[in-house]
Amino acid sequence: MPDDLVNARYMVDDVQASIDFYTQHFGFELRSSAAPAFADVVRGRLRLPLAGPESSPGRPMPDGCKPAPGGWSRIHFVVNDIDGEVERLRDAGVHFRNEIVTGPAGQQILIDDPSGKPIELCQSAGN
Repeated sequence: MPDDLVNARYMVDDVQASIDFYTQHFGFELRSSAAPAFADVVRGRLRLPLAGPESSPGRPMPDGCKPAPGGWSRIHFVVNDIDGEVERLRDAGVHFRNEIVTGPAGQQILIDDPSGKPIELCQSAGN
């Protein structure tokens, strides 16, 4: 594996749905697939290993706790036209957690991927 990739493992409920979501809506390319257990997708230098419940990272911990999607950590995509991106993604049936909010740094909105993991779209105040 090239050393120039940044890796962020995502625990997902459905590997194929996650492959479809990230490749169709955000320009990721499929690198490898062992669905339904595992796949990885790449966009630029970002590699997302997508680990399903059947994957080795999905195995229960010694105390019985099962790794699962969740939390508020997220990928942050910077866009030049947040209104246009929101329209494009809504037309494609993507689920949003909120409406666009504006703050000192710009505008943001949160999307849910197929496993409920948040993705943030952000347009900086300078654009």
